Amino acid sequence: MITITKKEEIVLNQIKIFNWEYEEGIPESLIKMELGIYEHELREILNELASKNLISYENKKIKLDSSKKDINAVDSRKDVIKADLNEKEESTLKIIQDLVDKDSVVSKYSLEGSLLYGELHLSDFRMYHILLSLENKGILKPINRKDGEYYLLVEN
Repeated sequence: MITITKKEEIVLNQIKIFNWEYEEGIPESLIKMELGIYEHELREILNELASKNLISYENKKIKLDSSKKDINAVDSRKDVIKADLNEKEESTLKIIQDLVDKDSVVSKYSLEGSLLYGELHLSDFRMYHILLSLENKGILKPINRKDGEYYLLVEN
């Protein structure tokens, strides 16, 4: 699921309307005129949509990505970040469930390594933020044993 803002959704819907008319790409100026928004704001939105692989945006031409994707529109950029974090938390939880032993315990360093260098490729900051969020939600609990630091998966 890709999360975008309401403004991004409006621009994306306008691109969908014009997409069939312009095979070489929709002129940026057409979208700007049609929606009546400032050029800098439109470019920011187009760059954001391109970063999410919903469109391609080069040389002031816009092309819609042909693949179908689930899109969720929220009110603000802050809500987009929050939704993205929740998606990352779910992915992290799946990884944790794969790593835990029969006692629902995983080594802190094994988990952190899997999150940093595994399929998610999280940054240090993002990884610790997600782990802290899971701890605050009561899903994950840090524990100490004689042989090191571990996480206990409270909810399976």
